[in-house]
Amino acid sequence: MKWTTLEEEQCSVARTVAVIGDRWSLLILRDCFLRVRRFDDFQARLGITRHLLSDRLKKFVRYGVLRRVPYQDSPKRYEYILTQRGLELYPVIMAIVHWGDIHMADERGRPLLHEHKLCGKLFDPVMVCSECNEPLSAKDVHVRPGPGSTAERQVLPQSQLRQAG
Repeated sequence: MKWTTLEEEQCSVARTVAVIGDRWSLLILRDCFLRVRRFDDFQARLGITRHLLSDRLKKFVRYGVLRRVPYQDSPKRYEYILTQRGLELYPVIMAIVHWGDIHMADERGRPLLHEHKLCGKLFDPVMVCSECNEPLSAKDVHVRPGPGSTAERQVLPQSQLRQAG
C-alpha cells in the first residue's frame, strides 16, 4: 500500500485513513464537533500553520466532510460546517475520545465530560449491534468478504475464510 493511493484500496479502513488519517485531520475534526468553524479559530486553537490547515480543510471539503460557507463579504471569509458525511464521523471521534479517557487521562481525570441532551446524563459511548442492540467487542465479531472484495486480494487469511463460510 502506498500512502498516496490509500483512497483506491479495497479496504474501508485504508479509504477512511486517506481522509482522516493524520493527527491534524483528527484534531480539526475534534474541533468541528466542538463547534469551531472559522479558519482563524482553528489555527488559534491548534497552533497549526496556515498552509497545513488550509490543506486539511480543502481535503475535507473535497471529500464532502465539510462544506465551505461564506459568512463575510468584504473581505470574503468562510466557515467550515460539517456535512452529513462529516457528522457520521462522530462515532469514530467519540471512540477515540473514550479510549483516551480510559487509557490516557492523568490523575485529574477526563478533560471533557459528555452529556446527553435528551436525558441529561453523562455518558460513555458504546458500540452496539445495529440488529439486536447488544454491546459489541472485537471478540464478538466474525469478518467475511463482502460484495466489494476481489479475488486478487482476499480480506482474510485462508484459514479464517474457511471458518467464516
